[in-house]
Amino acid sequence: MELRALTFIDVLQPQLAGFLQTVAQGMLPLEGQSALVVEIAPGIAVNSLTDVALKTARVTPGMQIVERAFGLLELHAFDQGEVRAAAAAILNRLGLGEGDRLAPRVLSREIITGVDGHQSAMINRMRHGEMLLDGQTLYTLEVQPAGYAALAANEAEKRAEVGLLEVVTFGAVGRVWLGGREEEIRQAAGAIDACLKGLNGRTAAGARS
Repeated sequence: MELRALTFIDVLQPQLAGFLQTVAQGMLPLEGQSALVVEIAPGIAVNSLTDVALKTARVTPGMQIVERAFGLLELHAFDQGEVRAAAAAILNRLGLGEGDRLAPRVLSREIITGVDGHQSAMINRMRHGEMLLDGQTLYTLEVQPAGYAALAANEAEKRAEVGLLEVVTFGAVGRVWLGGREEEIRQAAGAIDACLKGLNGRTAAGARS
């Protein structure tokens, strides 16, 4: 099994918690809880990680996704210690340390100011979160592994008053869309840059520096 992502979210922010409630198929996470996001390959191996986590710690699963290549697991609880215990159990099951995960790799990062109303309308049709208004600033991010998108969105919401439009946390690429005033978007972008650069891990084979 390959550990692709393992990231701890200390306090789920209101918008991210609400967003996850719209897409999670398991037990819904709540604002203020701590969360763990794990991405693994092959995807079906996520079942064994869910098993060991639930048998070790008092955590609740929000998402267990098996897609084409990778598997994603999201667990949460109000007790940060229980979430960290679940992470430790998963790492022990894999025989790995936290540093054996892949380091985040940003593929695309864009800030688009003064969005035209026609473009905001198209984005609003596909988002699960807040609306993007005519004239606002749009931020987009693509990151690998996909599991890191949740942490990026949470850190952005901590830092600035932005609207969380959409988050994709599984698949080949993770994505984040944010909307709001330009100054707030730039602050959020800085928070995302800092949190992703602060995550240690190995470099994927074949990745460009």
